[in-house]
Amino acid sequence: MTEPQFTVVTDGGLDAYPGLKNVVPVAPFSVTFGNETYAMHELPRQELIDRILAGNPHPSTSQPTPQAWLDAYRQAAAQGARKIVALTISTGLSGSANAAEQARELSGLDIQLFNSGSLSAAQAFVLHALMTAAERGESLETALRWAEQVRDETELYFTVETLDFLQRGGRIGKVAATLGGLLNLKPVVTVEKPSGIYTTAAKARGYKGGIREIAAQITRRYGEGTPVRLALLYGSHPEDADALREQIAASHPIVWAESGPVNGSLMVHTGPRAVGTAAAPGAWPWER
Repeated sequence: MTEPQFTVVTDGGLDAYPGLKNVVPVAPFSVTFGNETYAMHELPRQELIDRILAGNPHPSTSQPTPQAWLDAYRQAAAQGARKIVALTISTGLSGSANAAEQARELSGLDIQLFNSGSLSAAQAFVLHALMTAAERGESLETALRWAEQVRDETELYFTVETLDFLQRGGRIGKVAATLGGLLNLKPVVTVEKPSGIYTTAAKARGYKGGIREIAAQITRRYGEGTPVRLALLYGSHPEDADALREQIAASHPIVWAESGPVNGSLMVHTGPRAVGTAAAPGAWPWER
């Protein structure tokens, strides 16, 4: 195997997939319930779901600290690579990149920051591109070019069963949540480019309608019949990801797909029942 020229670390905005090269040191997000704060990986998933549903108080999330990033850098440096790429959640969604920069200045290491432009499953696709380049012994320049291609062609879409949790977390106003509830309207949310912030791509009547609309958005973005790769996400109901995959497969050959649970940092804001996917067209850049 060719000796890697660099290694990669990332933050807790990531949703990792076994079928992708996603195993790297992670600077975790944290979740706070009143006076109790946990690193996100310290709280069992079902306990997090139960506490979100219980409320009183509704939790909040916090970006990784500089120390968390520094710990991740040191784990990566221990692997022997001379250079490190720090892959961050979108700078439009979190200040994680600022903490990563502070830690870089303290580390004394050769670190290149890279903004994923998104989060979750889309971040997983970008990480896979970087790690594939690393494991093949490609240059950092090639790795960043592949990562940019994957970032630019990947879209993330998700919808939620209820607007209550978006309202509790301050992502939408009380009036909008009440009106949406009365009309049974569900937003299909995406990450806008190049700003890297959430935006509503569409609205659908009912949760199942939201699932259908995600599939429709993918067809609008890539064109009917285009082969796609899918990193599907679910909250408390794995069957939601199966339903979404079936909807997408009606209009697109699926060349790769895997499902996984959404990470707690996102679920705090969406509520336990949500579904989504990262989607990208056809082959990876190095396969073309």
